[in-house]
Amino acid sequence: MQRQEQLKKWLAQQYPGDEIQLEFAAADADFRRYFRAIWPDGASRIVMDAPPEHIGTDAYIKVRDIFSMVKVPEIYLRDREQGFIVMEDLGKVTYLAALQHDERALVHRHLLLEALDTLVEIQKGSQPDVLPEYDEALLSRELSLFPEWFCAKELGKPLNFKQRQLWDAGVKVLLPALLAQSKVFVHRDFIVRNLMLTPGAPGVLDFQDAVYGPVSYDAVSLLRDAFIEWEEEFVLDLAIRYWEKARAAGLPVPEAFDDFYRAFEWMGVQRHLKVAGIFARLHHRDGKDKYRAEIPRFIKYLKRTTRRYVELAPFYHLLVDLVGRDETDEELQSSYPVLGVKGQ
Repeated sequence: MQRQEQLKKWLAQQYPGDEIQLEFAAADADFRRYFRAIWPDGASRIVMDAPPEHIGTDAYIKVRDIFSMVKVPEIYLRDREQGFIVMEDLGKVTYLAALQHDERALVHRHLLLEALDTLVEIQKGSQPDVLPEYDEALLSRELSLFPEWFCAKELGKPLNFKQRQLWDAGVKVLLPALLAQSKVFVHRDFIVRNLMLTPGAPGVLDFQDAVYGPVSYDAVSLLRDAFIEWEEEFVLDLAIRYWEKARAAGLPVPEAFDDFYRAFEWMGVQRHLKVAGIFARLHHRDGKDKYRAEIPRFIKYLKRTTRRYVELAPFYHLLVDLVGRDETDEELQSSYPVLGVKGQ
């Protein structure tokens, strides 16, 4: 509450004489919160509250400028020392809300293709040495969240010797494949909760953690989402459309779609392991239960993918050892011919 009063006082100083109503708009998994400032005439702007002792605003401003080729919020005011930013309000309808409101496949396909067009635009602007590298150290730190927080805290099962051997064998195969992918700008959380339904093209939010890394990362973030799930054939079709768009734009995706889809799926394994760990950490360390219920979706994603590829079998066996089998395990084998993936 003290931060909110500080924010109100700051707004009153910036807009003297204006009667501004402040309402909560959203909160990130970290320390950022967002409020909607509303003027008597109905005009509104979004105000970010980023406590400087926990998180800065420099990265947000930097990446916002780098991603200005797509629809990102305009910045109107910033107080770097206090951690406040006044920015453009891109509305109240996220892609997630729009997709949940209208469940027709043609609507989902249209919106996701618009999102993929936006992703291609971001990737076309990629340059090295502009954003931090999504290097082996960062990928490894993210992977370590799974044994530390999902296994040890969420399940109460710290990895035993046999399980640690399976984990190490999986990581040893996975990491080199990810590092071998061509690099582009990576939003790093390009999901339907961070896209806004705005005229012409989606508005893009929550980009401050962007890096320079594997070309498949953002596509798999979008199509294997934490909060909404599509049939495998639907995801496959959209992955093909992204690959076609990326090739047409001259992006460094593999020439053969089979090779791209393999890279897409393997990248997904890293992301799913990471996110399962993050969601468990939010509950056990930070007392935030908002995302905990989504963890089983990532376990299902992980089982499906790691069983498809013999090289990733250590991860599959580890997952079965940790959480057991369920009805989805019996359905996995039948998906191989549909997906046409290598490794079997």
